[in-house]
Amino acid sequence: MATDTETDLFEEHRPVLTGVAYRMLGRVADAEDVVQEAWLRWSAADRSEVREPRAYLVRVTTRLAIDRLRQVKARGETYVGPWLPEPYVTDFGDTVPDTAERAVLADSVSLAVMIVLESLSPLERAVFVLREAFGYPFADIAAMLDRAEPAVRQLAGRARRHVDERRTRYEVDPARRRDLTERFLAAAAGGDLEGLMSLLAPDVRLVGDSGGKSKAPLRVLESADKVGRFLVGVAERGVEDLSWRFLELNGGPALLVLSAGQPDSVFQLDVVDGRIQAVYIIRNPDKLRSLPVA
Repeated sequence: MATDTETDLFEEHRPVLTGVAYRMLGRVADAEDVVQEAWLRWSAADRSEVREPRAYLVRVTTRLAIDRLRQVKARGETYVGPWLPEPYVTDFGDTVPDTAERAVLADSVSLAVMIVLESLSPLERAVFVLREAFGYPFADIAAMLDRAEPAVRQLAGRARRHVDERRTRYEVDPARRRDLTERFLAAAAGGDLEGLMSLLAPDVRLVGDSGGKSKAPLRVLESADKVGRFLVGVAERGVEDLSWRFLELNGGPALLVLSAGQPDSVFQLDVVDGRIQAVYIIRNPDKLRSLPVA
């Protein structure tokens, strides 16, 4: 049984453990399940043998996440339409006061990076997350994964090159992204096609994730004309008892659309050089349940 002190120690590290698990899995519920399993391992462990609780807990969480990821890949799960990560609330608040550290954490959980991470092997993903997001030394990562340090360095280099080659570039300044998101909302809600077109890059992409459980494009839409006309059509059809609020999701501003007070969809934009380069729409109800509505 864990004592109150040991429970408090685990709770102190829970945000880091959840952050690791989510970046590994891209699913909030799966990340929470992994962290809960890590708690069970921690409560049953002989803690007299644990010299560094944080390192121990991160190691356990990472290995559990790798196992979960391998199971998902082994099942060969099919998904209806494009897949996007489950939205993840990242209001770091005062927990990450350092601006540079906050920027690294925000970037490592962005939709642009999370999408690319899906194409890595479980071990590559673990090394990338631990090294790039949380800054662990290669020697520590090697110990966590029970691998030789040279092998870990190779995995890290391969994962870094893969991510750099495939990730989309985007504006990281949250104020600029928020401003463009507000202008996007005003134009889309007003059915202002000309206004939308002025905000969209010529080669803009719209990725809609419904999982086949609600209405969204089953293919990625490309070009300002197609994306603009689709968004105007959505606005014309309307949403019952519509309201919305801004949240910080996946390290950047996002728009949560509510219907009768319940989550209907999430919109998030990638911005490059003052123009919208990508529009992400998440409408799979299973991915919206954990979002705060008030």
